[in-house]
Amino acid sequence: MTITATTPRPVADTGLMLTALGLGSAPLGGLYDDVPRAQALAVLERAWELGIRYFDTAPMYGLTRSEHLVGHVLREKDEEYVLSTKVGRLMTNARAGRSLPPEPPRNPLDPGFVNALPFREIFDYSYDAIMRSYDDSQQRLGLRRIDLLFVHDIGTVTHGEAHARHWQALTAGGGFRALRELKAAGDIKGFGLGVNEWQVIRDALEETDLDCCMLAGRYSLLDRDAEAGFLPLARARGVALVLGGVYNSGILAAPRDGRRKFNYADATAEIVAKVEALRSVCDDHGVPLAAAAIRFPIRHPAVTSVVIGAKTPMQLQQNVDWFDVELPEALWADLDAALAAASRP
Repeated sequence: MTITATTPRPVADTGLMLTALGLGSAPLGGLYDDVPRAQALAVLERAWELGIRYFDTAPMYGLTRSEHLVGHVLREKDEEYVLSTKVGRLMTNARAGRSLPPEPPRNPLDPGFVNALPFREIFDYSYDAIMRSYDDSQQRLGLRRIDLLFVHDIGTVTHGEAHARHWQALTAGGGFRALRELKAAGDIKGFGLGVNEWQVIRDALEETDLDCCMLAGRYSLLDRDAEAGFLPLARARGVALVLGGVYNSGILAAPRDGRRKFNYADATAEIVAKVEALRSVCDDHGVPLAAAAIRFPIRHPAVTSVVIGAKTPMQLQQNVDWFDVELPEALWADLDAALAAASRP
């Protein structure tokens, strides 16, 4: 069966169907660059026109700005769609003058948001915080239902030494219990983690059953970190995976002379060399590197959907076009060989 961007794919046993390509809304919250309101809304409307029916957002994106924008568009739609947002960060008014906990050190994977709303995030994964975060997101979105909740950025990459405290809140502190209760009550259809590190999903599976998880940047054409140690486990446990960061912060979609970010940071010479080796193979096959990058993850049976972001309707259209490019089967073996050769010392 040929998969296109709009092919519906099941999410474990939740009854949900995600389009093979989903729209992530971090760019609409101002990731790296400001996206004016009218432009952001145009991206969301164009996604709908193109048949995309899976939308992901988070309180973090633009410090609640993204949720407002996504809700503004989706609450006018009367067709079925799937919506996910995230929990783990509560937002407080940064200008309220109230006594707040010390601001945590900046997560190296968080570049900040341009033109964000005037709020400050407070990490909290406890029972009460998960319930409050769910209610807050419903109000910002203006929607009665949220289909999937992802626990956002739990893990040592984000929290460093504070991870143990946050993990305690999520486990013994009732965070997972809150998510199970929301699912049992029919308020959500499923839950999981939305993270940049697969190891913490593995750890979470020791605590509770997960329906769907979003993993960014760790299973891509360029970064195979999750391939051997995690993807078989996810499939065996029936966890549907949504893959984000398929361009590894843009380097797999940027032109040779474009901005070269890899996993939220400036790309090293070693990473650039690997990308150019992959690009050379794609050139030999007459296909865009970005088309191979966007299609690579969904070839794995553990992966249900790929989520991309876009700042303009034209960028979104380009991503859909890349996803729908017919790629020769021989391409994949040649790409694997090129990456292996470029990775040798």
